[in-house]
Amino acid sequence: MPEGVGNATYFISDLHLAPERPGVTAALNDFLEQRRDARALYILGDLFEYWVGDDDDAPIVGEVAHMLQHFSLDGPELYLMHGNRDFLIGERFATRVGATLLDDPTVIDLDGQSVLLMHGDSLCTRDTEYLAFRAVARSKEWQEDALARPLEERRGLAQHLRQMSRDAGSRKADDIMDVTGSEVVATMEAHDCHTLIHGHTHRPAHHEISTGERWVLGDWDTTGWYLRAAEGRFELKEFDIN
Repeated sequence: MPEGVGNATYFISDLHLAPERPGVTAALNDFLEQRRDARALYILGDLFEYWVGDDDDAPIVGEVAHMLQHFSLDGPELYLMHGNRDFLIGERFATRVGATLLDDPTVIDLDGQSVLLMHGDSLCTRDTEYLAFRAVARSKEWQEDALARPLEERRGLAQHLRQMSRDAGSRKADDIMDVTGSEVVATMEAHDCHTLIHGHTHRPAHHEISTGERWVLGDWDTTGWYLRAAEGRFELKEFDIN
């Protein structure tokens, strides 16, 4: 990738990078290398399938860190937002890769337009079981306790939480795990934004709603998704992952 900064802003989420999915990690590397027109890249949560702490020495962590560092050193700005799987990512990792950690939600100025960025999980208000867990897991006390445990114990905890998530998801109706329309409207109004970009639901789409428009990023599996913004125009695109 040549040095310099382009005029396009990119948004991705829900890559769920994990050692057992090397094709997705390779796809991220290709994606970063091909973004020669990038001014900024926003990763809106769940970059990793799970995150056990910034001290994780797993090979995939080093591999992805090298990719992101290489990307940010070439000029584009890099931003990270926590997802429901990697909410323990901290400033140490962000500094390592040259990224800025974003609060959820965050409002950015995009070519003179206020745009609301979220991971999207907090919009799923009908999933009360998950939101109860989210409130606990995002607390300072819970996170300090989790990160104080030995690395191997944290890895075991992460695997346990992954399995719990799979089991819970298999029992829930699809509409419960989607965003609640009234919550979307209320959140956009509260932040005085007419454009919302989020991930989490794995339902890529563009929705025209009463408060403006909602762009939903897709997850990366056999295909990948990204949203490109330039000159006031948005494009949601899909590509194959080998």
